[in-house]
Amino acid sequence: MLSAQDSLWMARALRLAERGLYGTSPNPRVGCVLVRGGDAVGEGWHQRAGEPHAEVHALRAAGEAAHGATAYVTLEPCSHHGRTPPCAEALIEAGVARVVVAARDPNPQVAGQGIEKLRVAGIAVECGLMEAEARELNIGFFARMARGTPWLRSKIAMSLDGRTALNNGKSQWITGDAARQDVQHWRALSCAVLTGINTVLADDARLNVRDVETERQPLRVVLDSRLRIPLEARVLYDGGNTLIYTALQDEQKAALLRDLGATVVELPDGKGQVDLPAILRDLAQRGCNEVLVEAGGTLNGALLHAGLVDEIVLYLAPQLLGDMARGMARLGELTSLEQRIELEWKDVRHVGKDLRVVAPVKK
Repeated sequence: MLSAQDSLWMARALRLAERGLYGTSPNPRVGCVLVRGGDAVGEGWHQRAGEPHAEVHALRAAGEAAHGATAYVTLEPCSHHGRTPPCAEALIEAGVARVVVAARDPNPQVAGQGIEKLRVAGIAVECGLMEAEARELNIGFFARMARGTPWLRSKIAMSLDGRTALNNGKSQWITGDAARQDVQHWRALSCAVLTGINTVLADDARLNVRDVETERQPLRVVLDSRLRIPLEARVLYDGGNTLIYTALQDEQKAALLRDLGATVVELPDGKGQVDLPAILRDLAQRGCNEVLVEAGGTLNGALLHAGLVDEIVLYLAPQLLGDMARGMARLGELTSLEQRIELEWKDVRHVGKDLRVVAPVKK
């Protein structure tokens, strides 16, 4: 039977898991608290891929006090040998008496096997406490495991009348300093930042994380159907790896880009463009859980039209740019309201002088 105290300790485990927001990919963010006699005797969180999991850190901190304790874990303890030994076995060997799990692991290599191993060893296991919070914390990991594609967020900065740039392409800056700083958090949260070649040519953006403490730079992804990217583009140099998807077979240009350290992948859709669904599947195979799109209306429209966008992070500036300025997404003409793309309000708040709206796409 779960109690109010169980909820308090699981909330603590979730706060610990949040400390791994920027560093655990492709692994999930996980926290663990060991409690004995009403007191925490050990706690830990997964800090980065390839290093000990949350349970191991908590067990090391607890030592002998782990025997007979209750372990609160935000994700089902792993049961397989990966880069680290199974956490379920570590909990069994430590002699914990009870394990409370927020969410089952969607990884097919685990998928209930960790819980079963604990129960076979005689440990009481309870599941589902604060599951929604645990899933939200690892929304990209759950998406990748369930459907084979990352969680795709599109970041858009626009005026009150829905414009993202002037007709001549100028867009720096529609939003204020605080909003642009906030974007760095979303970049650091993401395994990859994706843009189109038109944005690279117009803005020469670096797409790296700045002013946020993180040991990992996201993969920078450019969709460039005809390999028009200049060899001097900053996205090829300033911090992080770069992946270019193209529909064109140009070995000479591709070789020059590879000499600069970029990865070039041909994924044509048969119509002269890159294959958007195939790109997301490829990014998932590369271990990307969450992908942030920072692009213009053409790519945003294509992704929305294809049903590939999961969530929009919208920065709304209190200004008007007029009907000649560029819109947020080119969707073509809709002839009935049934064709509209519907969103849900998830979070709305002030960020400096602007509003930030986080809105999942209804599917």
